[in-house]
Amino acid sequence: MGSVEQAPGEPIGGGGRRPVRLAIVDDDPLVRAGLQILVGGAPDIEVVAEAGDGDQAVRVAEAHWPDVMLMDVRMPRVDGLVATRRIRERANAPQVIMLTTFDADDYVLESLRGGASGYLLKDTPPREILAAVRTVASGRAILSPSAIRRLIDHVADPAASTRRARAQARLTALTDRETEVAVLVGRGYSNAEIATELGMSLPTAKGHVSRLLTKLDLNNRVQIALLVHDAELL
Repeated sequence: MGSVEQAPGEPIGGGGRRPVRLAIVDDDPLVRAGLQILVGGAPDIEVVAEAGDGDQAVRVAEAHWPDVMLMDVRMPRVDGLVATRRIRERANAPQVIMLTTFDADDYVLESLRGGASGYLLKDTPPREILAAVRTVASGRAILSPSAIRRLIDHVADPAASTRRARAQARLTALTDRETEVAVLVGRGYSNAEIATELGMSLPTAKGHVSRLLTKLDLNNRVQIALLVHDAELL
């Protein structure tokens, strides 16, 4: 693992840019070793730190400035859910991809609400893991709204009515146009598709999405989709 040499905010990825700085968080040393080997074959991704639980993960995020963290959901002492919330509350926070064994894990939904950019099953093919790291490093989420809805359908949720009321209350702060954009984000539309659907320019569509994130105090499009779903606007 390398030492800290470059601060957050510098261009990352391929094409002469610095490698994506990755931290691996899992309580199983074998899993961490396997991910290290996987990433070792990718010249545009560099593992800068490891952690064995969520408490260590928070310290790693502060000390090593990773761009992306692969975070196990279930760990002793402090789990990935709590760690993700703590990490994403901070300035210049890394993107977080949750790792889980179960496709219908209710912890995954909570981690997405806590600011994670997506989730991967631990049996995900290596090429897809690397692609996911690159995707979230570029600021995009790796979980589509349709996948979110499939997950939600699998999870028994006794708090749904409470979340519906809270989500609807939060969305009352939006203008009619912003609500339209939020619903289209929830349906999985890209910025270009939103622009076409609503008859606006691409920069205008991007501006609306950025304002939604600011106005609703959210981190990414996945959280917009979850909020719209909770409000039952889809």
